[in-house]
Amino acid sequence: MDSVVQHISNALILGGIYALVGIGLTIIVGIMRIINFTHGELYTLGAYTAFAFVSLIGGNFFVALVLAMLIGAVVGAAIEFVLVRPMRDADIDSTMLVLIGAWIVMQNSENWAWGGYARSIPNPFPIKPIVIGPVALDPLRVFVFVMAVCFIFAAHFLIHHTRLGKSMRATFADRDAAALMGININGIYTVTFAFGAALASVAGALLGPVFVVTPTMGNLLTLKAFAIIILGGLGNFKGAAFGGFLLAFVEEFGASYISSGYRDVMAFAVIILVLALRPTGLFTTADRIG
Repeated sequence: MDSVVQHISNALILGGIYALVGIGLTIIVGIMRIINFTHGELYTLGAYTAFAFVSLIGGNFFVALVLAMLIGAVVGAAIEFVLVRPMRDADIDSTMLVLIGAWIVMQNSENWAWGGYARSIPNPFPIKPIVIGPVALDPLRVFVFVMAVCFIFAAHFLIHHTRLGKSMRATFADRDAAALMGININGIYTVTFAFGAALASVAGALLGPVFVVTPTMGNLLTLKAFAIIILGGLGNFKGAAFGGFLLAFVEEFGASYISSGYRDVMAFAVIILVLALRPTGLFTTADRIG
């Protein structure tokens, strides 16, 4: 029983990051109707930003999180403006190829700049775990979970309770009608891409100190982010949050009680099973951003 409680706590911590990355991607997919293949590289960018600021400059770890989010937003906005906007009226295959190309360029640039070996990000949290009954919690992982949940609720508030969020949801529902009502569609698209990129970058900065930072760390996470939004339903905020935690629980318990070597395989097997039974995902259209 004690081990079960420990696995639950581990899954919750990892699920917070998965949900955060999934939400960032599902917002872009839902509103802009494009598949952002650079999402994992933006996650990696956030981790390297934190590494550079803390390890090389000696900056504050918490400031590094804010900086990673801001740089992610700026780079995301630049990707939308330079690469995505000119392809607005092109077919989806052409847009996908452009973003796949950007993904490859970003990853190779990171490999050239930082080298292919792993880096670690120093953090101010003690190594000694927080022991609560049968559960031992790493202070850093607790902080990561709390911050991830805070960002999830902040994103939900922005989308559902602000004027910008209403404009985003109106664009999701009907782009032409939103434009007729005076909404700047190009501006909304740029903000949407920047917002999703910021969530991915801060997720990388949060999880980077827990593991290690490498140029390819975003590859598997990109696949998992796509799996999460498909599991929860494309463009579905609640579905992405739920899917992130569900994926983390499947991985944690599958690796612990079946085989750690099949950790990722089991997670994707569950997704295949869910889609076979419910092709639209676990949540309905009524729950989506619009």
